[in-house]
Amino acid sequence: MAALIAAARNDLLICSPYIGREGVDLFLSNTPACLRQTGRVAVLTDLSPINICQAATDVQAVAALRQCASLAVVRHLPRVHAKVYVADSTCAIITSANLTTGGLFRNYEYGIEIADVEAVARVRSEIENYGELGGLVTDDDLLAFCKVAGKMRESFQAFQRSVKRKLRQQFMRNLRQAEDKLIRIRLKEGALHTVFEKTIRYLLQTRGEMPTTTLHPLIESIHPDLCDNTVDRVIDGKRFGKKWKHAVRSAQQQLKRKGAVEYRDGIWSLTNARADETV
Repeated sequence: MAALIAAARNDLLICSPYIGREGVDLFLSNTPACLRQTGRVAVLTDLSPINICQAATDVQAVAALRQCASLAVVRHLPRVHAKVYVADSTCAIITSANLTTGGLFRNYEYGIEIADVEAVARVRSEIENYGELGGLVTDDDLLAFCKVAGKMRESFQAFQRSVKRKLRQQFMRNLRQAEDKLIRIRLKEGALHTVFEKTIRYLLQTRGEMPTTTLHPLIESIHPDLCDNTVDRVIDGKRFGKKWKHAVRSAQQQLKRKGAVEYRDGIWSLTNARADETV
């Protein structure tokens, strides 16, 4: 994404239903000077109240995006769900990733980059034509909406806090039961270290050799439900929570005994015999 933004010289099109501060920061840090000074930036998004209340979109971030170029426009259109990014007429990315922390840095997203000029032109035309159905959001509109959105968020948070304590406690019990059920489903194919064995092999194959200190956050990002750092939990005799790193260590040693990985100078890597296998 950063490369596409940096490559834009005259025109950049962003279609993302959700827009966050981190996504806009990535955009601003990679926007070339020529685009800021004389280029055009068009943004199509969904500023529906529910998106603001749930913090799916940061209106202040959208306002910052609106100020990024001399010719920047923002359009609001409900039900927009496409995530499309187009630089000039040379490159387009069609993806599952929003311009947010989750979309760009945290979640496993997937997309395709198109460099064929005709295909890029068609993608741009279709998004722009659909975007014309939306409302043009001016600077004044955004300024006023930021104030309204702030009050709306505060009211929504107050409403959430006002829910009766008993109902909140019941919700948390139901939530924990659902989470426990999902963990049982996740572990049907084997113990926790078995899940981590597959994950370690996947990461070493797709990202290359790395130390344990690099493996840990990557495993945690893929399996947040199995890597709870705050609470020790016991489900069906299995321990979770702070013990997940011990399970990672067990998985590493098991892979090493199988000859699937090797450990040298603090670095884990796939063995030559396993490096070319499909995970």
